[in-house]
Amino acid sequence: MDIEAVDKSYKRWAPIYDNTFGRVTGAGRRRAVRYINTREGSVLEVGVGTGLTLPEYEPHLRITGMDVSREMLEKARAKVTAQGLDHVVELRDMDARKLDYPDDSFDIVVGMYLVSVVPEPEKVIREMARVCKPGGEVLILNHFKRESGVLAVLERGAAPLANLLGWHSDFDRDRIMGVPGLELEESTNFPPFGMFTFLRFRKAG
Repeated sequence: MDIEAVDKSYKRWAPIYDNTFGRVTGAGRRRAVRYINTREGSVLEVGVGTGLTLPEYEPHLRITGMDVSREMLEKARAKVTAQGLDHVVELRDMDARKLDYPDDSFDIVVGMYLVSVVPEPEKVIREMARVCKPGGEVLILNHFKRESGVLAVLERGAAPLANLLGWHSDFDRDRIMGVPGLELEESTNFPPFGMFTFLRFRKAG
């Protein structure tokens, strides 16, 4: 999947995203944000999309969001304005493979349903680690491929449609593991039906 395919896909999805994928992934997003709300400091949400999570963050946090899709970001900015979300300090158009932030910038860096929709996810997770402060956390919420069962068959069948769908249905979790300086502290399955996995990494230092 290349960046042009991702951008085209999310231009198509932007008008209906909140009421389609947004509903399916809502429970997982809310549980991830509940965890983040127990923390302090600055948060970077990589792939913020239409800003579904933005109203859920507690006001003691400082939220920055970025996304490659300008159409998605327009909807996110509209939410910030309409709901007066003063804790959202910035929303930027950016490629997640090359984040335009200095090293060690954020206390928490989170990507929700991100790594299976971006080109070169290995670069993305390394960039997330780079901009996370030492001792901070990198959080990933995503669907990962199954090795057996009916869902595994469906995932493999949908895999050739990645550019059309805008995501990889058979994404291998191992692709984002083993980043130097990141230690996995938690792996929890989230609803619906345990389809999504929450990974919590701690950055050394």
